[in-house]
Amino acid sequence: MRIVNSLSRQMKFFAGLLVAIGISLALSWSVLGTAEAQQATPVTAFEGARLITGDGGAPITDAVFIVANGQFTVVGRRGQINVPAGAARVDLTGKTVMPAIIDAHKHLAANRDELVDQLQHLAYYGIGVAMSLGQDPGDLAFQVRAETISNAARLRTAGRGITGPEPGRTNIPYWITSEEQGRMAVRELAERKVDIVKIWVDDRDHTVTKLSPALYTAVIDEAHKHNLRTIAHIFTLEDAKGVLRAGIDYFAHSVRDKDIDDEFLNMMKARPNMIVDPNLPDRGVRVDRGWLRDSVTPEEFQKIQAGSKDDPKAQQFFGIQSRNLARLNAAGIRIALGTDGNIPWAAHEEMADMVASKMTPAQVLVAATRNSAMLVGLKDVGTVEKGKSADFLVLDANPLDDITNTRRINAVYLRGTQVDRAGLRARWTGKGSK
Repeated sequence: MRIVNSLSRQMKFFAGLLVAIGISLALSWSVLGTAEAQQATPVTAFEGARLITGDGGAPITDAVFIVANGQFTVVGRRGQINVPAGAARVDLTGKTVMPAIIDAHKHLAANRDELVDQLQHLAYYGIGVAMSLGQDPGDLAFQVRAETISNAARLRTAGRGITGPEPGRTNIPYWITSEEQGRMAVRELAERKVDIVKIWVDDRDHTVTKLSPALYTAVIDEAHKHNLRTIAHIFTLEDAKGVLRAGIDYFAHSVRDKDIDDEFLNMMKARPNMIVDPNLPDRGVRVDRGWLRDSVTPEEFQKIQAGSKDDPKAQQFFGIQSRNLARLNAAGIRIALGTDGNIPWAAHEEMADMVASKMTPAQVLVAATRNSAMLVGLKDVGTVEKGKSADFLVLDANPLDDITNTRRINAVYLRGTQVDRAGLRARWTGKGSK
């Protein structure tokens, strides 16, 4: 019996817990001034940080960047930038700045209050955009996508995904058994202007009949007729090759049943616009989640920490996907970040797992920012550069030295406004700011 990613990460175990307790971190704002003061001033210059722009280039030391009307207007080095008279100035000496993280694979709530709460949790942990992949019924996700919600990540959505009949599982996706049903589903999604079309090609451990090549080929073909991109949940190497032949654009998981072969790698290399969200499973080794300790009660922290344990079977499953990620990355295939489920802090553990899979911290940061922005289809986020939305993190340590330093968040800015992390924390946990 194979281990399914969402289960191996204890996604289902924690989902209800995290919605209920609203976890957050209590970290210092001391060097940044107040959000209110920055909102009152239309132009703000941030000075002195080490700036990781997200494009893979060397960081800018002693950087200066200016934010106005929610966008970066100037980015450079101190001494080369003229700060406008009257601009507010924020001293970030000793800090590291990077673009906000983008999680390109989530499954979020169908209830508005819970969905907004989840998006605010994500923002708290430094995620600026999240894409919900295929389990969004009705109008809610599209309504929220069109809104700008205070202290919240932006939402992108695939609406309802497409799969074969899966009795006993969610019936939110379209269950199709004919090519025409698949094409009709895509036409409905096109009318809703989804951000991407999601398909599942998986027999769920031999319990259901998965989409046949004829069916998924029709879906992909119809999507491309409507200028829609497609992304596939696959499990086996055989199916990965099949959807590639059918013209799939992206992968929401990498191959999970065996090590990839040269044929697959060459097929991937022939697709220069391909992006893979590896969505790694639990590593199967106990990790210290002490960085979450201050955000939850002692009792809840014990439950969260207990979910991390040594598991040889999980280690074996992780090993397959880790080796596949290492090989894809070494071949130059573009990698993005996605975490499945709805755990708000999962992106930080995913990044550590990607480093454990032989990606460098610099490569992981590009995957989690620029490449993920490409996957979700947004051009105004993912890097710190002129004209883009001022979505960025201020960190107390350099993630290029240790990827877990992405967890040492001093502040989060979305659309040029500082997220009220202390206020969110107090609302969720009843604890005051520190």
